[in-house]
Amino acid sequence: MNRIVVSIAAAVSALLVVFAGGYGYHRDELYFVAAGRHLDWAYADQGPFTPLIARAMSEIAPDSLTVLRIPSALAAGATVLLTGLLARELGGGRRAQVIAAACTAVAGLVLFTGHILSTSTFDLLAWTAVTWLAVRAVRGGDDRLWLAAGVVLGVALLNKPLPAFLAFGLLAGVVISGPRRLLRNPYVLAGSAIAVALFVPWIVWQASHGWPQIDVSRSIASGGSASSQPWWTIVPFQALLVGPLLAPVWIAGLVRLFRDPIVRDCRFLAWAWVVLAVVFMASGGKPYYLAGLLPALVGAGAAPVDRWLERGERSVRIGLLVGAVAVSGAIGAVVALPLLPELDTDAVIALNPDLGETIGWPAFAHTVARAYPPRGTRAVIVTRNYGEAGAIDRYGPGLGLPHAHSGHNAYGDWGSPPNGSAPVVAVGLPPRELAQLRTCRVAARIDNGLGVDNDEQGTRVLVCRGPVGSWSHVWPALRHLG
Repeated sequence: MNRIVVSIAAAVSALLVVFAGGYGYHRDELYFVAAGRHLDWAYADQGPFTPLIARAMSEIAPDSLTVLRIPSALAAGATVLLTGLLARELGGGRRAQVIAAACTAVAGLVLFTGHILSTSTFDLLAWTAVTWLAVRAVRGGDDRLWLAAGVVLGVALLNKPLPAFLAFGLLAGVVISGPRRLLRNPYVLAGSAIAVALFVPWIVWQASHGWPQIDVSRSIASGGSASSQPWWTIVPFQALLVGPLLAPVWIAGLVRLFRDPIVRDCRFLAWAWVVLAVVFMASGGKPYYLAGLLPALVGAGAAPVDRWLERGERSVRIGLLVGAVAVSGAIGAVVALPLLPELDTDAVIALNPDLGETIGWPAFAHTVARAYPPRGTRAVIVTRNYGEAGAIDRYGPGLGLPHAHSGHNAYGDWGSPPNGSAPVVAVGLPPRELAQLRTCRVAARIDNGLGVDNDEQGTRVLVCRGPVGSWSHVWPALRHLG
């Protein structure tokens, strides 16, 4: 194995661990920690894998943000390593493998998903691992690797259902360009059966709960997610995920897979990318849904970039590549990692709004605590979204607050407040949901104290007399998916 590639992968993981404690929890991390306390085979919007990781890390070191994020840092390093191995399988020499690993290591996509605990972190790793196993099986002739690919795909589906699109894309690519012998290969069929068998618990849970994942997907397709983008941005957005200066590397890989006879047997990867680009544009998917194939394209593009270095002024071209990697790394680190003081993050948040969602949660909980009725009053807390509820559950006990309720996604399945007429502290509820409560007054507004313009800044905290009727009656009106 290429030691430089291993060193690059290890350096990425180490860097991410060093900065893992910066700023604070992302709203999704607060949600995963809460979901880890309610382990199940599935949730309205995800599988059990990431909540299980959150539970395990919380058992090791409760309330440690750094420990919570270690699996993500390791996953990012593994993605870098596998990209180098993909370059090798696709005919790249030692330097091409280093190029592939270096380009992946500085990608904003890898750095940010490796910085926080996220379903996307393990999704990216899974797509990379499955494509590497597929390429290795096709080019090396070891059909047993399809069984391993089935296991990886099945576990990935228990993280989120998106890898099912990878399987569809690879199948479409094989049908279009071959090698079609794979369609009747018993190992491929057995690997597919393994993946489906591992996915069955998620399917059974979703079926028994009315398929809420479909409603979540519809909400995303209609633009109901903070990271939703117009359909036409999906392909251009790929240039930003690796970095504009390094986009020629994966574009060269896409072109090479279509044109180079040396990698003719892996042309299905290029067709998979095209098919999924069309599918995600047509279905309203998020731009990062397509990103799982970028490591394969970078791996394919590393060889032609390596050959390009030998043409013309070699030292100049090497300097240009090294400069592009260095600049991309600097930009990626600033955009993805907590490098700047929190007060100076406005420009970064404009490029990466998710970074803003890691700032201000302790101040959020303190604001709710100040609005909470006097001690001795048994009020309930209801929030608009799972991030707000997760923040109350994380920081609230130290402030004397009860655990929060929310109708958002899985929180809605974990129960409504107990029936009664206790006062309600309502955080961020829109007018339609506030109509289910009696006599509300604004008690506070969320202010992170840093002027950071994230989703919670300025949110109203209201104190209401109680629900209109019983909680079991009004709770369905507060439930929402997205």
